[in-house]
Order: sequence, then structure tokens, then C-alpha cells
Amino acid sequence: GLASCMAAARAGKRLLLANKEALVVGGDVFMQAVHKGGAQLLPIDSEHSAIFQSLPEDPAFWAERIDKIILTASGGPFLLRAAATLRDVTPDEACAHPNWVMGRKISVDSATMMNKALEVIEARFLFGLKPAQIEVVIHPQSIIHSMVQYRDTSVVAQLGTPDMRVPIAYGLGWPGRITSGAQALDFRALSTMTFAVPDNQHFPGLPLAWEVLDAATGTPAILNAANEVAVAAFLEKRIRFDQIHVVNCGTLEAVQASEVHGIGDLLALDMQARAAATAIAEKLTI
Repeated sequence: GLASCMAAARAGKRLLLANKEALVVGGDVFMQAVHKGGAQLLPIDSEHSAIFQSLPEDPAFWAERIDKIILTASGGPFLLRAAATLRDVTPDEACAHPNWVMGRKISVDSATMMNKALEVIEARFLFGLKPAQIEVVIHPQSIIHSMVQYRDTSVVAQLGTPDMRVPIAYGLGWPGRITSGAQALDFRALSTMTFAVPDNQHFPGLPLAWEVLDAATGTPAILNAANEVAVAAFLEKRIRFDQIHVVNCGTLEAVQASEVHGIGDLLALDMQARAAATAIAEKLTI
């Protein structure tokens, strides 16, 4: 989807971006096309839509007012499962998300929290933040979709039922509001909202987001490609659940990223990473 998103950006279109890989892979190259073409970029991911709704309307004020953003994560289906047993997770178990109905690939990404790692990368480019300004907190109820903390320590959050019709309706109606068809949030029925810090035993892939953002420009593209190969191998039962992280880390070590100057450089890195990840996955034993 990167090429089509780049074309729309260069043509100055309004993009309702549901394809996070365009930002993860494209990064600054994609955002330069957005700015140069005069395009409008509206995020459809629930977390990034929540951040967008919680920010000042004028992006000129973002840098001077924002302290950090906090992306929420449900923790997926294995939040309370013993970390030592994650090697035994089956594809069907990984695809059984407690709150959202999603495709199999993104469901596995949610279970590993690699989806959240990709969202950290996406947020860095979408909102022009430093990596250190992005935090992740586990919120199992998926009621708070993300938050913005301002310089005065005030926190603005977007809340709602976990229903993708809400961010889609927001994008379609922006700058106004239209009916989404989703069930309204009933605060009287909420028993509790809890929060926790992600731990590296359950979610070793999450810290990779900050690592690749501190590396050469094309490194996020390498991680994205490696993860797609690894998840496909897991769903086909060629590697274990815990070996997804092994493939991702191995690919980051095997493929050296250089500074990228255009979509051609990114696609070349993507191909190299997929080849390396495939070779690594083939050598693993279940």
C-alpha cells in the first residue's frame, strides 16, 4: 500500500490512513510527500485517531504544548498467561483477541504487541514526535484509546467502546462529526479501568520500536518486513509463537540499513529483509 499512499499524498488528496505500514515503512519519505503535495492525513487506527482528537486543532501548537503521548494496549489474549508457556501458543489461540475482531495477521501482532511497536513508529512520524515522547501502557478494557499529556501535566484522552466504526466515522466526518452506529459508552456500567506497564518477558518485541527509531532511517522497514514473514511462518505452523521475536531480531542483525532517499531504497530494503527473515525461519526447529 505504500506506493498508492505516496501517489495520493503527492496528488494532495485527503488520506484516511488505515494502512499503518505506509508510515512504518515510508517514514520521513512518506511524510515529505504529504507535506509537499499538500495532502491531509487522517489516521484511522483507533489509537492514533484518539491522539489526533486529543491534540490542538492547529499542528503549529503541537511541539510547544505536548509533553508526551500515551498509546494504550489491551495486552492481547496472553496478558495473564505464564510467559514460560508462550512457546506453546497455537495460531488459533493467538487469533482469539479479547476485545477486537481482527484479521489473523494483526491478531498475532496484537498478541506479541508487535502491533503496538508498529504503532509507536507510526506515531513518531505522524505527529512529529521524538521517540522518547511516546509511551505505551496496558489497558485491558480498551475504553481509553490513547492519551496526550501536555506540558502542564494535564492529560486529554479519547474514550469509547472498542468499535472501529468510531475512528472511521471520525475520519469520514472530519472536521465535523457524523453518526458512527457504535454503541455509546455507558459510564454507569463500567466497573473498573486498570493500567499496567508492559513487561519484556511477555512482550519482548515491543522495545524494538524505540531501537529501530534510533537506528538508520530504513530500519523500521526491515522490522516490518521481518515481522510479516515471521507471522506468516507462525500461522503456517513452521515456527513457534516465541520464535517470531527470534526472526525479527535476527533479521535486524543480518540486514544493514542505510539512509533512504526514496521509495526505491525502501522497497530494496524490504526485499532484503524478507529474504533474510525467510532464511532465518527455515533454520529454526519447532
